[in-house]
Amino acid sequence: MAERLLFWLGSSLHDIGSFPEDARRLAGFQLRRIQQGFDPNDWKPVAVVGQGVREIRIHTELEHRILYVAKFAEGVYVLHALEKRTQKISRHDLDLARKRFSELLVKRRAASAR
Repeated sequence: MAERLLFWLGSSLHDIGSFPEDARRLAGFQLRRIQQGFDPNDWKPVAVVGQGVREIRIHTELEHRILYVAKFAEGVYVLHALEKRTQKISRHDLDLARKRFSELLVKRRAASAR
């Protein structure tokens, strides 16, 4: 299987770049697994954001999450990346990921209508 492309939506690439080095390294490893067609080592669905959206759970001294969708043939879309300071992902972070996912769906529909 060919490696799938990564598409960074919004500030997601910058956000991962601001993770501590150990979390960045783990994020890169997990994203590579997804590109190669495997599941991340620790993930869960985030249906509240959208159908097919998942979160990668990165455990270091701090907690980090990467929200992504990998159900489209053209590649893997990274919707949002964040440092988690509470038990739940904040409403702001979920709303941001939901907005990016919605914009992605609109863009894909427009492209397929051409």
